[in-house]
Amino acid sequence: MRDPRNDNFYMPGEFELHEKTYMLFPFRKDVWRLNAKPARIVFKEIVSSIAKYEKVVVGVRKKDFNEATSLLSQPNVELYVMEYDDCWMRDVGPTFVINDEGDIRGVDWKFNAWGGDFDGLYDYYENDDKVAKVILEKEKLKRYRLDDFVLEGGSIHVDGEGTALVTEACLLSKGRNPHLSKEEIENRLKAYLNIEKIIWLPRGIYLDETNEHIDNVACFIKPGEILLAYQEDKNDPQHELSKASYEALLNQKDAKGRLIKIHKMVMPSPKYISKEEAMTLEVNEASLNRLEGMRLAASYVNFYIINNAIIMPGFNDPNDVKAKEILEKLFPDREVIQVNTREILIGGGNIHCLTQQMPRRRIK
Repeated sequence: MRDPRNDNFYMPGEFELHEKTYMLFPFRKDVWRLNAKPARIVFKEIVSSIAKYEKVVVGVRKKDFNEATSLLSQPNVELYVMEYDDCWMRDVGPTFVINDEGDIRGVDWKFNAWGGDFDGLYDYYENDDKVAKVILEKEKLKRYRLDDFVLEGGSIHVDGEGTALVTEACLLSKGRNPHLSKEEIENRLKAYLNIEKIIWLPRGIYLDETNEHIDNVACFIKPGEILLAYQEDKNDPQHELSKASYEALLNQKDAKGRLIKIHKMVMPSPKYISKEEAMTLEVNEASLNRLEGMRLAASYVNFYIINNAIIMPGFNDPNDVKAKEILEKLFPDREVIQVNTREILIGGGNIHCLTQQMPRRRIK
C-alpha cells in the first residue's frame, strides 16, 4: 500500500488554517459523572467558543441526538449521527494530511484504547476504531488505514515543516507496538506524516493515563518553537519529568536545521478527584475506574489552536491567569479564551483531546 510520503501528502501544523473541527458528544457514565450532564455543559462552552471562529462537526449517538440538538443548536455547528465508545476525537479521529495541490486525505491509525490488553482504559473499543473511517467517508476523502500500527492523535505533534514531537513513554509503551523497534516506529511515522525528523521527549505529564501523550506536555506553537509544561516545584514528581524533557530539547534542531526555541508553561497545583466526584461516577469492571484521591493530569498545554483564537483550559487555580498571559504573549494575533475544564479533566483529558482539526483546502 502506498503511504502519504509516496503520494506527497503531509500533516500540516495545527496553527495553520482549519476547514473545520471535529468533536464527539460525551456520554459514558463511568468516565463522566452524573450521566455526563456536568461534562456536557463544559463541552457546550468549548463548542460555542470554537464555533465563533470555525465550523464544528459533532458526532452524536442516535440515542443522544435530541439532547445534543437542544444543547448545541447554534450557527456553525453541525451534528452527525455515528457510533463511538468515548468522546476523545483527537485520538480516534483521522489525522488529516494535505498536498500542495489543495487535496486532503486522512490517516486512520489502529486504536486500542491506549494500551489494549496490556494497560488499555476500557475493553470494548471497536466503534472508536471505526470513527476515522466514518469521518473520511462523510468527507469523501481517501484513507490510509494501518491495521498493524497503533497510534493516537494526541501522541503526535508536528510543525508542518518536517518535524514531529512525541514522548518515549507513550510511543514505546508495551501496549502500543511492542513488535516494533524505536527505529521502526520512527520509519512508520516518517512515512505517514511525511516528516524528516522526530524529537523524542522522555516523559509527559505525571500519571497521565494515556501513557503520557505529547499533547498534554509540549507542542509546536510555530515552526522552530516549542511550549513545554514545566513544574518548578522540586518536591512535585512532575519536576523531574519536566526537567528531563527540557534537557532533551536543549540544543535540539528541527528538520530545517533551526535551533529549537523553548518556552516554559506554568503548571496548576496538583488536582485530585474528590469524594463527591468519585461517588457520582458509575463503576465499570471493564474500564479504568476513577477513585477518590486519584491525581489528575492537569496541564495548560492541552489547549487547541483554531483560526484566530486559542481555546485553553482553566482549573480555578492561581496560575490560570499567568498561563493565559503566557499564551496571549506567544499568540498576539489570536484571542485566548479560557474555559474551566475540571469536568473534562476528571474524564482523563482536556480540550485538545476532545478536538481534531481538518485543515483548510488550499486553492489549486
